[in-house]
Amino acid sequence: MSALSGRRIVLVVTGGVAAYKSAYLARLLVEGEAEVRVVITEEATNFIGPTTFAAITGQPVVRSLFSSGQVSPHTELGRWAEAIIVAPATAATLARLALGISEEAASATLLASTAPVLLAPAMHTEMWENPATQRNLALLRQDGRSVVGPETGALAGGDEGIGRMAEPEVIVEALIDLLAGPLSGLTVLVTAGGTREAIDPVRFLGNRSSGKMGHAIADEAARRGARVHLVTAADRRSHPAVDLIRVESAQEMAEAVDKLDVDIAIMAAAVADFRPKDPRGSKLSRSEGPPDIALEPTPDILSAVLSRSKRPFVVGFSAETSNISRAVEKALRKGSDLTVSNDVDDPGAGFGVDTNRVSIISAEGDVEEWPLLSKDEVAARLWDLIQSRLNP
Repeated sequence: MSALSGRRIVLVVTGGVAAYKSAYLARLLVEGEAEVRVVITEEATNFIGPTTFAAITGQPVVRSLFSSGQVSPHTELGRWAEAIIVAPATAATLARLALGISEEAASATLLASTAPVLLAPAMHTEMWENPATQRNLALLRQDGRSVVGPETGALAGGDEGIGRMAEPEVIVEALIDLLAGPLSGLTVLVTAGGTREAIDPVRFLGNRSSGKMGHAIADEAARRGARVHLVTAADRRSHPAVDLIRVESAQEMAEAVDKLDVDIAIMAAAVADFRPKDPRGSKLSRSEGPPDIALEPTPDILSAVLSRSKRPFVVGFSAETSNISRAVEKALRKGSDLTVSNDVDDPGAGFGVDTNRVSIISAEGDVEEWPLLSKDEVAARLWDLIQSRLNP
């Protein structure tokens, strides 16, 4: 899997002759399995046309705040982007960005985004060395913008000197480094969703878990650079960089988890504790009357992961009904590094909703209560906590 697989990249192309290289840059990003959208300035269209980028990326190109057919193209792109590349970044572009001027689509998109920005300057040597340009670069670096290049070489008009835009391959490597988040190099397992235990080919024993919490945790891990395996019983989409492994029963989940060697395991699935001992091979008939269903325990997936000789950092989950003491007892008995408990009777924190109110239980049994948050926010705070435990 490519380091850019599934990453959402906005490429901003501004009005310098080096814009012709940006077509090849877009091609490299697409070949790296990134999702790429392009914003082009009117000045850049003097050097290369938007149709070229549309053909390479398979996406329409934004060139104006008012002609795209979208209500707010700059805010939509700004929120969508995981990273923004400005290539070429002309002296005028650097000046606008340093001052926060946003009179057209490209600068407005950059101002409307919190994504990391990679600038690839390209200009004549005199412009690059001008004190105003260097002041603008200092401001941009102070604001957290990253810069790649420029290089020394042939410039427009037959000149030689510093100011040549970095080659597209170099820009891609800089982007990969920029996106290498705090979990880069780590392999993560997340389980999600509620398992289904067959009674017959039609009916099953199950629970109300939607898988939203587990999927949010997996997506956040992918955004932070981890290699993520998501073993899920939920029929939900996930981040494109996540390795999605769909299962149905607790046995299938246990077998899938057992094959994965990981550094961190987040066991967020609502796994059935029991299953029918002898599921019928054909559909039960109502005329036969209520069946007697004998139950047997399902595999204890959390305990199996905790007992590994090469034990990962483990976070267990415990869905309870108004009883945190049961969750604390479970956390101490199991021995997870952290346990996340929530009261499914709590409004806004149960199954199927987009919010959650959780309590974090340490390995020693200490409890920290979090407020009602979106599940995405819970996922982000949980990864912040895990990272602090891994790198105190």
